[in-house]
Amino acid sequence: MKGISILGSTGSIGCNTLKVIEHLGGFRVGAMAAGRNIEKFAEQVTKFEPELVSVDTEERAKELRRLLRGAIPEILYGSDGLVAVATHSEAEIVVSATVGAVGFLPTLRAIEAGKRIALANKETLVMAGELMTAAAVKSGAEILPVDSEHNAIHQCLRGEKSVEVKRLILTASGGPFRQKNKEQIAAASREEALNHPNWSMGDKITIDSATLMNKGLEVIEARWLFGFDADQISVIVHPQSVVHSMVEMIDGSVIAQMGVTDMKHPIQYALTFPDREAGCLEPLDLEKLSQLTFEEPDLDRFPCLGLAYGALRSGGTMPTVLNAANEVAVRAFLDGKIGLADIAAVNEFVMKEHSPSAADSLEAVLAADEWARSRAIMKIERSAAAV
Repeated sequence: MKGISILGSTGSIGCNTLKVIEHLGGFRVGAMAAGRNIEKFAEQVTKFEPELVSVDTEERAKELRRLLRGAIPEILYGSDGLVAVATHSEAEIVVSATVGAVGFLPTLRAIEAGKRIALANKETLVMAGELMTAAAVKSGAEILPVDSEHNAIHQCLRGEKSVEVKRLILTASGGPFRQKNKEQIAAASREEALNHPNWSMGDKITIDSATLMNKGLEVIEARWLFGFDADQISVIVHPQSVVHSMVEMIDGSVIAQMGVTDMKHPIQYALTFPDREAGCLEPLDLEKLSQLTFEEPDLDRFPCLGLAYGALRSGGTMPTVLNAANEVAVRAFLDGKIGLADIAAVNEFVMKEHSPSAADSLEAVLAADEWARSRAIMKIERSAAAV
């Protein structure tokens, strides 16, 4: 029985992880963390009976205690609670599925503790890829990607020599505005931006998909997961979301990983690696596929992707700054304070104001993150005042 901790258990990845665990058997959920969805979390805790749980605030910890039935686990809250869940002594595997920078510190601590990390929180490697990978080398921790694109790349690279790889090709659905012009994108409503054509995800990642920032963050993440530079990582729009990513070899061969659009597959792969077990999904029905199409991303309509490449090439704390600015800008869009196109404008403004330094310590990363958030907030407030 393998012990497992889940950071972000009530989100899409967390809920699917619990379904995979039920299908596979052989796993014991020792610790779980969630944020605001206390009623769902109480149901999960009652069902899986972890020893330790955590929520975001003391008030929600009290509410959780009131809602729980049966045995009451140890209940913590805040950053300390997340770290405790991530480093739980019985957890061999930590599923890092929180959204945004909140997952950075607990994931780092889990890596330092030598855990296997099933990583769905791409922001941790975007913020501090150098720090995270160095900690993994030191502790012997494994980082296995759960994002469908990176998980596909991981599968394509099994048994391949890195010197024989020409480039990694990350596929993107194109989001809800793939066929819209710049004016239509700028005028998009919150509801339109959250209407993803293929995937059911949380609000933040769905907005990132609409701006293609999600793919930009994945480019940065791929650099740290697989050791290739920006010029060896490409993005191609694939609206059907059947080919989850590809690897082009130096001899011209292209290796692709295909599957249904369901996150249970990459989650199961990360939990059972290096083995494969029978899955809980229907297999891909090739006979029903009418066509697979591919097109270049348009950086003029989706400038966030270009900004991400720029941040990766600048290096140091620049990806940290981009990630922080983007989180603030996305939140402002969801709150109705700025338009969808303004997200890229905020990100570009903060990046231009930043002189990157080494991102090789916790203090440097957190300082850059805090600085970027304050500059993004200032930009948004000034823009609102000028209207």
